[in-house]
Amino acid sequence: MSEARAYRKLIVGTAGKVTTLTLNNPERRNAIGPEMINELRWALADADADAGVSVVVITGAGKAFCAGADFAAMSAGGEDGGLAPFDGDGGDYAKLLSTLCSYGKPVVAKVNGHAMGGGLGIVAACTLALGSTSAQLGTPEIDVGLWPMMIMAVLARLVPRRRLVQMMVLGERIEAHEAAEIGLLNEVAPPEDLDARVDTLVARLAGKAPLAMRRGLGALHAQDQLKLEEALPLLRAELGVLLGTDDAREGLMAFMQKRPPVWTGK
Repeated sequence: MSEARAYRKLIVGTAGKVTTLTLNNPERRNAIGPEMINELRWALADADADAGVSVVVITGAGKAFCAGADFAAMSAGGEDGGLAPFDGDGGDYAKLLSTLCSYGKPVVAKVNGHAMGGGLGIVAACTLALGSTSAQLGTPEIDVGLWPMMIMAVLARLVPRRRLVQMMVLGERIEAHEAAEIGLLNEVAPPEDLDARVDTLVARLAGKAPLAMRRGLGALHAQDQLKLEEALPLLRAELGVLLGTDDAREGLMAFMQKRPPVWTGK
């Protein structure tokens, strides 16, 4: 289980039905390198396998969410020690984004500070994202002769094309309110209110039917890759599966009886 793992760039804590993953490299503004990616993949796998966990929160230690790629760690080829490579190649950032984009439980990004480059990619790949009004989000790669290649795939699902192109070609850093306006954040809150707003959201998510959440998110991810005429039969079949579950029967009965449902995940 996650509590037995010797994390060095991540703080993992579970309270009730919520697991919080805190990027923990504050002296480098939580820049993400192979070791942190590997630890995130292990922690996400653990939380997914834990039936008692309904929601995952990702945030950053200190004043930043994630400043982007840790070029020093990447150029050094990673760091000695730490956890064994996840699935043989735990430091693969593309696979981290893919995991987040196809995760079976809601993942909430609590953007407590700046999220740049690879950090913005994590925000975009999460299910939902709430940010501090003091945070900036951006794609500064062009300014160092690079391009936000991998994160472009997830950003393009959220941000209108011309606005995204403008961000990338100019290396823009935008304020949290604009990030919400263009679809990168669901909501913004003053720094002193962010924890409470996230707690309220995750409590609501944790109270939802877990099996319906997993099947629904899985169907959402699957239909993203399909044309409309292919997606509709898949979604019809998924609805049929849910209608046959104990949770669906309980939910409908609770609605008719005007009482809160009791979910079993079956």
